[in-house]
Amino acid sequence: MNVKGVTPGIGFREEKIIRWFGERVGTVLRKSFSWMGGLNEVEEIRLRINQPLLIRTGKNEYFLSSSGQKGLQENLYIVKRDDLIEALERMTNSSLYAAEEELRNGFLTLPGGHRVGITGETLVEHGTIRTLRNISALNIRIANEQNTSLISFLPLLLDRQKRLYHTLLVSPPRAGKTTLLRQLVKSLSDGVAEISLAGQTVGVVDERSEIAGMWQGIPSFDLGCRTDILDRCPKAQGISMLIRSMSPSVIAVDELGSPDDASAIRDAVRCGVRILATAHAESVSELTQRAYMKDLIRDNNFERIVILSRSKGPGTLESIHDGNTGSDLWPSNNKINIRTKA
Repeated sequence: MNVKGVTPGIGFREEKIIRWFGERVGTVLRKSFSWMGGLNEVEEIRLRINQPLLIRTGKNEYFLSSSGQKGLQENLYIVKRDDLIEALERMTNSSLYAAEEELRNGFLTLPGGHRVGITGETLVEHGTIRTLRNISALNIRIANEQNTSLISFLPLLLDRQKRLYHTLLVSPPRAGKTTLLRQLVKSLSDGVAEISLAGQTVGVVDERSEIAGMWQGIPSFDLGCRTDILDRCPKAQGISMLIRSMSPSVIAVDELGSPDDASAIRDAVRCGVRILATAHAESVSELTQRAYMKDLIRDNNFERIVILSRSKGPGTLESIHDGNTGSDLWPSNNKINIRTKA
């Protein structure tokens, strides 16, 4: 039996995404979600002015026709400026001015933890980006909460006292490091009875609202019952704030990206706080091409380095390295997809 107002093949979760778009784009997406089986496989929806509407999944990408099908060159739905304007009005509750701080950072966060990347013309004052205008593209990154299986390798990230080793998750974009970070935070916060891991206080510095997906102070993702979150706070400042105010056993941050971040990590390690962090790279060798990351790793600030890829789909565990000895704790010939356990 179909629910009134919902297209067969899609549900309320899909309709909640469609409502952020104008009628034309919304109609195309509604039809495409129907044959795709919903949002479960969708990673991104991209709108670029004068270019085809595009959906990207974990395995493929599709240009869409006006009828919501896989498009051909002669029938593609071409995104118009009005499509972007309508979407932005809905996403900002018709107040771009109120969203100026988010626009300055190049993204918006929607309820449910969905993140909207934005490009356009930057307005710069005194060497600082004030805002974006004449928006030219939107990238809606769909937040799909995963039930990642950690039992097979989580013990490798814990010492004999069941304390987290200082751990760095490394992967290229769209390979699952933020999803794994969330699941590790939840496991550490709630505890895992199967391996006698007791719950502990975890502090999260969520600079881009991507880990927790906060909306009006409420996280979109379950990060555990002992987790405290600083939303939209610079990592270096947030790490210091959490240590002073919340006494965390573990601090989690996403995407280390500056010498200031590295300095804050060093300070936290000296304070006895365990670190769980991520960084963009294909490998450790690529990561150490950045001087500040090379120094962090050389000085053994990370005792475990987890490498992820997309070789078996997003969330492929490639290897786990001992940061002190350089030895492989999870050899690369034992790749598994931690989302599918295969």
